[in-house]
Amino acid sequence: MITSQRLSARTALTITYLWLASRVLLLLMVLDVVTLFESVNVDVAGVYRNWYDVMRTTGSLPVGDPTWQYPPGAALLMVAPGVLPFGYLSGFMAILVACDALVTVTLAHQPRQHGLWVWLAGVPLLGPVVYARYDLAVAALAVLGLLRLRGSPAGGGLLLGVATGLKLWPALALVGVPSGGQARRAVLGAAAGASVTTLVVLVFLGQGADFLTAQRDRGVEVESVWALGFHLARWAGWPGEVSSSYGSMEMIGPWTREVGQWSLVATALCLLWLLYWRRRVRSWTDATPYDAALAAVLLFVVTSRVISPQYLVWLVGLAAVCATARDSSQRPVVSLVLAATAVTMVEFPTLFVAVQESTPLGVGVLLLRNGLLVAAAVLSCVRLWRSTTGEPIPAD
Repeated sequence: MITSQRLSARTALTITYLWLASRVLLLLMVLDVVTLFESVNVDVAGVYRNWYDVMRTTGSLPVGDPTWQYPPGAALLMVAPGVLPFGYLSGFMAILVACDALVTVTLAHQPRQHGLWVWLAGVPLLGPVVYARYDLAVAALAVLGLLRLRGSPAGGGLLLGVATGLKLWPALALVGVPSGGQARRAVLGAAAGASVTTLVVLVFLGQGADFLTAQRDRGVEVESVWALGFHLARWAGWPGEVSSSYGSMEMIGPWTREVGQWSLVATALCLLWLLYWRRRVRSWTDATPYDAALAAVLLFVVTSRVISPQYLVWLVGLAAVCATARDSSQRPVVSLVLAATAVTMVEFPTLFVAVQESTPLGVGVLLLRNGLLVAAAVLSCVRLWRSTTGEPIPAD
């Protein structure tokens, strides 16, 4: 599979065998042939397949389903497995394996192969859930888009725009594109990609803005940074509970709505900081767009009301891109991301019941994982600021 001229034949063969071995094991776990973990394919075989059936039979998006919380473009990934000559689950796996392989080959052809090793290790570190959600496909488009920005801002922006049409977070990857003509071309490309992806779906499947309402009404998910206070409060008698809501397990009870609103404010403040950072940048390097993308998505993840396990594949992809650049400021952040990914595999699905019950073990592993993510976000921003502004990061 790996044919880069920059890799020796022996190294290429080693990488190919490692990729095949790790990905086959992931597939066997998702298909419940190897049962090292609890089954995680219910979203694909149940939820995604149900949405596909709704779209196929009604000709419209599943907007009446409160668990449909995705941009309209996500429907493309829900429909695609159904038109392949396999079963739905097998078709979904084939798409993700192809995306995974494409990223692997692309990283192998970069002048610096450190990113290849980050991706090669990071994907299986998340466990079978990485092949049981559609986020890997979105992360693949984001990786390809970021790497394309240097040679073609419009082409890179187009790929990031398509990814944004599938799930909104890749739009954050544009924050580090250098000002001027390069930024304009990247933004126009992204706008075109997102618009076309969205319009294609809306033409065939009708209205699709209802996902915004579902996102607005979501609460504090049990794995998020914001949920840690409630986990500890349960030990002190907090009367709330954990209940299924909008397709995830959320904290339900006093103060959860207010904390959810604070999380939105925190995200908005982080976005303002990123805009402030852009105004203070003194020097742009080839690594700046990559470093800024990782910092931006880390800030989004740690301030979000929801942290689902599959979010870590976003960070692994962006960390891999940073690792391709020799002058990246994010090298220690990459290590923290990989560590958080490994802990996430322990937290979900193995200890997810313990997390829901707020046991000491469940809260402990969640505290470790979220602590690593918060540390990564803070360190990422500090190093991004210092490497591009030449100043200490503002205390306020």
